[in-house]
Amino acid sequence: MINKICIVGIGLIGGSLARALRVLGYAHEIVGYGRSVGNLQQAVELGVIDRAEVSLTDAVRHVDMVVLAVPVGCMVEIFGEIGPALTDQTVVTDVGSVKGSVIEAARHALGKRFANFVPGHPLAGTEQSGLTASQADLFQGRRVILSPEPETDATATASVRAMWEAVGAEVATLSAVDHDRILAVSSHLPHMLAYCLVDMVVRHDDHRAILECAAGGFRDITRIAGSDPVMWRDICLANRDALLVALRQYHDDLGALTAAIEKGDGKWLCETFTRAKHTRAALNKKYDVQA
Repeated sequence: MINKICIVGIGLIGGSLARALRVLGYAHEIVGYGRSVGNLQQAVELGVIDRAEVSLTDAVRHVDMVVLAVPVGCMVEIFGEIGPALTDQTVVTDVGSVKGSVIEAARHALGKRFANFVPGHPLAGTEQSGLTASQADLFQGRRVILSPEPETDATATASVRAMWEAVGAEVATLSAVDHDRILAVSSHLPHMLAYCLVDMVVRHDDHRAILECAAGGFRDITRIAGSDPVMWRDICLANRDALLVALRQYHDDLGALTAAIEKGDGKWLCETFTRAKHTRAALNKKYDVQA
C-alpha cells in the first residue's frame, strides 16, 4: 500500500496506472499533475485521480512516491523542479523508454536523494495517447523493467516493484546500458521503420492508389506510426547511439535483401523468410500464453 502517490503526466501510461491503483485501492490518495488544466479536471471528474495540482512542487510535496509519466525529453526540467520539494523518504520512479539519459538527469538534479530514484519502464501501451486511451488493465501480464543503479536504495526498489506487481505486471531487472541497447532493437527501431514506410508512401506520386489498396499487411506493420511524434522524437535523440547501431544493422540487412532480389537468389530469400517465420511463430505462442 502507498499512502499518497503523485503521478506526473496523466496520459496513457500515467492515467492507466492511476486507474489500476484506484481499482485495487492500492493508494489512499492519488495526486495528478499535468500542464493541461482541462485534462486534469477530466481526470478528477472520471475518478482517475483524487486531486489535481497545477504546481509541480506542490504536487510532489509530502508524497510517498512520485511516478514521472512524461516524455523523456521533459525529464531534465522535471527533475530540476521536483528536486528541492522532495523529502528524504520520497521514492521517485519513471516510465521512460530510455534509461541512460534519464538516470543522468536524475543524478544531476537529485543529489543525495538520487538513491531514492528507481528507473523503470513498463513495456505496455498502444499507438493511442492521452487520458481517454488509458485503461486499468493495461499492465496485466506485461513486463516492467527496472534499472536500479548501484547506489539505488533497495527499499525504494522493492516499493516500486511491489506497485507494478500489484497492477499485474511481471517485473524484470536490466542495467540501463542493456535496456537501451535491447529496446533500440525491439521497440525503437520498429517505430522508425513504421514512420518511414508511411512517409515514403505518402510522398509517392500514386500514394492515394497505394493506400486504397493497402490491406492487412500494411495496416499491421504501420499501426505504430500513429504514435505520438513528439514522444518518439525525444526517444530518438535520447537513445541516439544505440538506435543508430540498430538502424545501421538493419540498413545492411536490407542491402543484403536487395542484392538477393537483384541476383534472383531464391535460396537466400527462402532461407531468410523461413528463419523469420519460425521465429515469429514462436513469438506468437509466447503472446498466446501471456494473453
